[in-house]
Amino acid sequence: MQVTFFQRRPQGGQISIERVFDEVREALPAEVEAEVVRSRFRSSGIMKRLYNIVEAGFRQGEINHITGDVHFLALLLPKKTTLLTIHDCFNLERLSGVRRWIVWFFWFYLPIRRAGWVSVISESTRQQLLASVRCDPAKIHVVHDPCPTAFRPSPKPFCQEEPVVLQIGTQLNKNLLRVAEALRGVRCRLRIIGNLSESQRETLDQCGIAYSTDARISDAQLIDEYRRADLVVFASTYEGFGLPILEAQATGRPVVTSNILSMREVAGGAACLVDPLEVADIRRGILRVIEDKSYREQLVARGYENVTRFRPEAIAADYVRLYRMMLGLEPAAEPFRKAA
Repeated sequence: MQVTFFQRRPQGGQISIERVFDEVREALPAEVEAEVVRSRFRSSGIMKRLYNIVEAGFRQGEINHITGDVHFLALLLPKKTTLLTIHDCFNLERLSGVRRWIVWFFWFYLPIRRAGWVSVISESTRQQLLASVRCDPAKIHVVHDPCPTAFRPSPKPFCQEEPVVLQIGTQLNKNLLRVAEALRGVRCRLRIIGNLSESQRETLDQCGIAYSTDARISDAQLIDEYRRADLVVFASTYEGFGLPILEAQATGRPVVTSNILSMREVAGGAACLVDPLEVADIRRGILRVIEDKSYREQLVARGYENVTRFRPEAIAADYVRLYRMMLGLEPAAEPFRKAA
């Protein structure tokens, strides 16, 4: 079985999709021969995108797997043997007017019609997609992202007097301003991964929070950040998945995350769930983890159990099952539906 993985040309240090499928390919069984085709040009401008579409048509394989972000590559690929992976519907949520219509039509509607098979990384994304694009629900399967194998248990004593709170990401949806307000008066050290805006710095200073920040860190440095942390706060307002939840659980750190969208699904009952729009609720969750040792230890133990659902071998097996269905090697089944 030969599978061609079509990948975008990353820009601005965004390589999350590439990391996910590196993990998947490493876990594929010997029956799968994998080839990676990276688009020649970054996804910008009409002519460059047209070139990438035509190039994909000439480099197709037995199975064509578009791994995300360059959905439009499906336009010249054969429908029966093309699988399109969609990671989120965030652009449909944040855009409006003509720009939203263009994204809806060229990144979602047309590619979904052209691809015979579609996978999404969470049930939450599946429901959002079905609400936005009319298509046969039977063609949309849920295949989760894998938890990176580099994240392993790293026990450490919890520093209750001044815990290190790790915040991954500073984009608007990462909800840093509300997290800062929630930490007002809490004795802790906030460690932030990402670039801070001036308004974010002002809010952090106004809240009197001891914080430090770093951006564009290596994979090894990111792992060390989790190891040095006492707890991880991921109170995002929007995620297609929520990989930091699994990275923290795999390391053995308690997690405070949002009770909405995919985050509840990924957390699997092994995180403290809070309302990301309510500062008081975020604060309640953080304080409970800091102050309640028994609860904290339960979260860590459950987290270790939860990440087993996301082993790369399990995720790769789901993709292989889809590939076999695409080739008619096993009967087409009901859409994969992953329960929390």
